[in-house]
Amino acid sequence: MTLYLINILLALTWAAVSGSFTLGNIIFGFILGAGALYLIREQVGSLGYFARAGKLLALLWLFLYELALSAWRVAVLVVTPRMDIKPGIFAYPLKADRDFEITLLANLITLTPGTLSVDVSEDRKFLYVHALDCSDPDALRADIAQGFERRILEAFR
Repeated sequence: MTLYLINILLALTWAAVSGSFTLGNIIFGFILGAGALYLIREQVGSLGYFARAGKLLALLWLFLYELALSAWRVAVLVVTPRMDIKPGIFAYPLKADRDFEITLLANLITLTPGTLSVDVSEDRKFLYVHALDCSDPDALRADIAQGFERRILEAFR
C-alpha cells in the first residue's frame, strides 16, 4: 500500500513540475511513476505491487467479459418467443472469508445481468444467489468459483 501512495506522490510531483493539474496529466504522471517504480522494483521491494496490479486488471477484464456475456444471454432470453427458464435461488459455498472479499464477490455477481446476490449466511460460509436460469446450479457454482471468486482471492491475498 505504501508503494501505491508513493506512486500517487510521484504523479502529483509530476503535475506540479509540469504545471498542469489536469486529470490527464495526473494519470500520465501516475503511469510515469509506475514505470519508475517498476525500474527500481528490486531495490524497493515492489514486486508484489505490480503483480497485484496485474491481477486487479485481470479481475476487471473478467468482470467486463462476464458483463457482456450475461447481458447477451439475458437479451437472447428476452427476445425468445418461448422462455424456457427456471429461476431460483441457490447457496454458493464461500472460500472467501474476509468482509471485503465477500462484499466484492456479492457486488460483482449482482452487477452481472441475470444474477442477484440475496444474502450471506450468519456464519459467512454461504452466499445465496438468485439466478434467472437456475436449471443447473452446480454449473453456476463452478462458474462463480472458477471466475470471480478465484480472481478475487488471487488479487487480494
